[in-house]
Amino acid sequence: MSRFLSRSLAALAPYTPGEQPQDRRYIKLNTNESPYPPAPGVLDALNRQEAADLRLYSDPEAKALKAALAAQYGLEPQNVYVGNGSDEALNFAFMAYATDGRGVAFADITYGFYPVFADLYRISPRIIPLDGAFRLRGEDYYGLNQTIVIANPNAPTGLALSRAEMEEIIKRNPDSVVVVDEAYVDFGGESCVPLIPKYDNLLVVQTYSKSRSMAGARLGYALGSETLIQDLETIKFSTNPYNVNRLTLRAGAAALAEQAYFDDNCRKIMDTRAYTKAALEDMGFTVLDSKANFLFAKTPALSGLEVYRRLKEKGILVRHFEKDPIRDFNRITIGTREQMDAMLQALNEILN
Repeated sequence: MSRFLSRSLAALAPYTPGEQPQDRRYIKLNTNESPYPPAPGVLDALNRQEAADLRLYSDPEAKALKAALAAQYGLEPQNVYVGNGSDEALNFAFMAYATDGRGVAFADITYGFYPVFADLYRISPRIIPLDGAFRLRGEDYYGLNQTIVIANPNAPTGLALSRAEMEEIIKRNPDSVVVVDEAYVDFGGESCVPLIPKYDNLLVVQTYSKSRSMAGARLGYALGSETLIQDLETIKFSTNPYNVNRLTLRAGAAALAEQAYFDDNCRKIMDTRAYTKAALEDMGFTVLDSKANFLFAKTPALSGLEVYRRLKEKGILVRHFEKDPIRDFNRITIGTREQMDAMLQALNEILN
């Protein structure tokens, strides 16, 4: 840290992204990217003319993409915020709803950016433990009188609450914003988007990074009441009005036009997830019942760190978290069937 950095920022512990090593070619099962390319229409949208138009600023209101997203979810454009990745929307939500002493609550084992955002804005969060089976208990979030942030399905566990369970949390906190981070909802979870017309305190955040195969495009969005969306827009226009580039806006709209391609990819990933889970369990692993595009697994034969290291030696990356009580687990992104077979073969060799 330089001597010029503000004292309030000097103690920040920044978020650690999944590793992206360049020393060799790996099978990457560590950052929950899709194994499939974006929809063909997305590739067509990224043409020479669009690239030439990069000399022009992007639309700061993202009108075309907002209209397409609103139509996709049965909402109005004023119910849609478009951001530079879902992390931007989450960041702004922390800034908008958890500062000034209002506070924030989230699980002890969840997306690692939540404590970073809390630290950034000097918020002391209320950390709510998962139960012994790594499940979030809805009743722990009733009547908290502070902003609530829930990843559903959760990361890194992959476990999910039903829409009815989520609605009870929203209903029991009428004077606080409930942020539902649905980065993985397209792989078997139940979205809270249908609840938006009923609750003005609900903000749903989704991303193009996982199910729509566009992690590198950095595109996310939030859906909620017009008032909540306007809050995020106010922060955006006070920081970076042109937050999403022209090519990403075009790609985002094009992706929505190819629902069949999207549905097929999600189905393949869920099928491969079930296949991989069964194979791991046959090898003696404990595997949580994931509704995401990854599995959370451990074996009694080796520590989680040792499994991670041995797989990396064989050219396969998974994500390890050196934190109690999950240090014996690894998060394994679902790739193609061929990639998962390669990982399973490597694990057989390691264990035997």
